Amino acid sequence: MDQNAIIDQLEELIKSFGVQIRREPIKQGEDLVKVVGELCLLRGEYILIISSKATTMDRIKTLATALKHLDLDQAYMRPAVREFLERIPNQ
Repeated sequence: MDQNAIIDQLEELIKSFGVQIRREPIKQGEDLVKVVGELCLLRGEYILIISSKATTMDRIKTLATALKHLDLDQAYMRPAVREFLERIPNQ
């Protein structure tokens, strides 16, 4: 599966949990750790904020990491996506 297909599958999966995905500019200082995105709880709803400047691989990592915080046991996903997520370490 190519990277764009992975992103599409991960975005579809996270949206099935009711998570809104937002691409926002994230300002960072030179001496700070690079922040690409994070799953946030805002007013009782989950929002995944991803830097608008994130690379394709960073977007994939951010989506996968956010999904690891959700209960994936009951969610349907393609076997290739499940295998991919199982290789991502828990945070």
